[in-house]
Amino acid sequence: MTRLRIATRRSRLALWQAEHVGARLQALHAGLAVELLPLSTRGDELLEERLDKVGGKGLFVKELEQALQDGRAELAVHSMKDVPAELPPGFALTAILEREDARDAFVSNRFGSLAELPEGGRVGTASLRRAAQVAARHPGLRALTVRGNVETRLAKLDRGEFDAILLAAAGLKRLGLAARIRSLLTPEESLPAPGQAALGIECLAQRADVRALVGPLQHGPTAACVRAERAVSLALGGSCTIPLGAFATLEGGQLRLTALVASPDGRRAARVECAGPAVEPEALGARAAAELRARGADAILAALA
Repeated sequence: MTRLRIATRRSRLALWQAEHVGARLQALHAGLAVELLPLSTRGDELLEERLDKVGGKGLFVKELEQALQDGRAELAVHSMKDVPAELPPGFALTAILEREDARDAFVSNRFGSLAELPEGGRVGTASLRRAAQVAARHPGLRALTVRGNVETRLAKLDRGEFDAILLAAAGLKRLGLAARIRSLLTPEESLPAPGQAALGIECLAQRADVRALVGPLQHGPTAACVRAERAVSLALGGSCTIPLGAFATLEGGQLRLTALVASPDGRRAARVECAGPAVEPEALGARAAAELRARGADAILAALA
């Protein structure tokens, strides 16, 4: 292949991610011409509603997948946390790149951490997972919905609409905005979303040529961790209507996986930690999901239905 078209969302972060992948591919394949196909997705347009109310994570990828199907692009670049746990038939994740910092970031102009916020402090987040974990540890705070791209959320904070907002540290770092981070939440404080901070490349499953071109970008350790995390999500329904966190690390051939399901108000939660061979990430994720169910996740999920 001498020409490659990458479908991407239009936000500055999404464009950075697509350009990053394009540059990596051009470094690997001399003479390769890369073009970006920026698209607006429903997830980018519906900014007044929580994602779980308007269709979930698939809203960020559907238009990009349509571009692959129509032949307008050969691959799409996604934030893995935005990719539904189950892909539509005919599509494949052909590479998962090395992960950035997977932690959640606390951003505020007046306070240094969640613990410093006063009673009734307003914390902006678009994530049920983050809101539930904030409510569990800091019941006196108010978790309020904030949507839009990173710059939009920061602007709302700067206008005084929130006392603090929570964002993925990876996005801030990729955009050169790490200075806005006041503190980083440990996975114990705020367990990341499955796939957080990892980039994924999707193409049509039948495109062996594209898969061969992109394959060298696969980062084995990150891919194993993300596959385990996504398996938890898949086993529990794979939807952003569930306040679910899952985060795996690789240590000497063993994956260590922590997973969490919580009620939106943070009052009920099931949390597990387990380990297994890195060569069987999906099996580990399925086992973690089963253990969550044994610890009460089914009752939490039933209340959300």
